[in-house]
Amino acid sequence: MDKVMRMSSEKGVVIFSKSSCCLSYAVQVLFQDIGVHPTVHEIDTDPDCREIEKALMRIGCSTPVPAVFIGGKLIGSTNEVMSLHLRGSLVPLVKTITG
Repeated sequence: MDKVMRMSSEKGVVIFSKSSCCLSYAVQVLFQDIGVHPTVHEIDTDPDCREIEKALMRIGCSTPVPAVFIGGKLIGSTNEVMSLHLRGSLVPLVKTITG
C-alpha cells in the first residue's frame, strides 16, 4: 500500500494501467487530448502487480485499472473520469494541480 501511495503522488496526474486494457488507453488519450501528459504505471510489468491491484482495491478503486489519481487523490476509474470531463470539471481540476 505504501508503494501505491508513493507512486500515486509522484506527479500531478498518475494513472495505474495495464498494457492490454483498452479503458486505460482511452483514459490516457483523454488526458493527452486536454493537454496533460500523465505518469502511467503499467502494473502488469511490475513484479508486485498482484499487491498493487489489492492495494488499489483497498484504497477504494472499483476496478484495479485504470485507477486515476490527481494531486495524489484517487479520482476513480473510467466512469468517474469521464463524468468529470462531461460535467466540465476535469480540466479545471487538472489545471489547479498542474498549474
